[in-house]
Amino acid sequence: MKKVKIAIDISPTQNENAKRGVGFYTSRLIKALKKELKTNPEYGSWQIDFLTQAPTKKYDLIHYPYFDPFFTTLPKREKTPIIVSVHDLIPIRYKKHYPVGLKGNLRWQIQKNNLKKADLLITDSHFSKYEIYDLIKYPVDKIYVTHLASDPVFKPKNKDLSQTKKKYNLPNKFVLYVGDINWNKNIPLLVKACQQLKYPLVIVGSTAKREDIIEHPWNKDLLWLQEKAKNSKLIHLTGFVPDKELNDIYNLATLYCQPSICEGFGLPFLEAMNAGCPTVYAHASSLIELSNYTGQYFKPDSQESLKKALKKVWTNPTYQKELRKSGLEQSSQFDWRLTAIQTLAVYKLLL
Repeated sequence: MKKVKIAIDISPTQNENAKRGVGFYTSRLIKALKKELKTNPEYGSWQIDFLTQAPTKKYDLIHYPYFDPFFTTLPKREKTPIIVSVHDLIPIRYKKHYPVGLKGNLRWQIQKNNLKKADLLITDSHFSKYEIYDLIKYPVDKIYVTHLASDPVFKPKNKDLSQTKKKYNLPNKFVLYVGDINWNKNIPLLVKACQQLKYPLVIVGSTAKREDIIEHPWNKDLLWLQEKAKNSKLIHLTGFVPDKELNDIYNLATLYCQPSICEGFGLPFLEAMNAGCPTVYAHASSLIELSNYTGQYFKPDSQESLKKALKKVWTNPTYQKELRKSGLEQSSQFDWRLTAIQTLAVYKLLL
């Protein structure tokens, strides 16, 4: 049987993206692919190499699991067939909030042209699939959806969590948010709603505690948050938290809120559901797809709608229990083995 040789660019696991969504996606996909190739006889003749630099030998296909609109993450078109994972094009859809200047626009044109020459695309949600089609007119029948999943470490926990609570100085009850602080995340709406309700807000992620941030439109909400946090006892910024302790924090939270105006997927939202944390989410983009209405939703442009949703969950233990149950049932449908199987199926289509 002919050997099938595939290369995957794993540079997102080695650079500044390692602790961000694309780094988690790449590392977890690699792990799931390795396991599937090892245990599934159908792929006995397949060899997958994981590369951090440009390939130096011949492959049957190359998978680039990361696409940046403004940096040259893709090579010029070569003879080797390529597949590209595009997680979202939010900065392109909302150019007003993500200005890039002349050089950035020029790089986008180069990246867009290279992307349109890719043989197939993979994306994280049906929402993103049609966004990609709408923004660059890439053929919709050549874009394949492979939903992500949360890591198995995220699960309900009945053990004593006091050590993690003490380490991060967490309140007895709190609203939790995990992730970056970009315009599309809609964090000012969440902060203002929590302050008006007097609900403590815990924000997890390395971005929120970054230092020496330059004044730039992309950093506007981050700078605003850091200034607010200095003057408010209700806002707790933890910085980066390892997965095991993050699972503890999901379990300690009264509720998790994903207030995003737009998401390509929304991995922390899924992690929260997987950990049995009641969820409140913006009725927008891929979050509708992920939740399947198993959490409490609100209008992302309405502070009153968010306050009402937060209060409904915060004050009702019976409703919290219902949301935990429905969230666990919904999140169980997302699995990294399924992501790996679907990814391999896309490879087979191209081969």
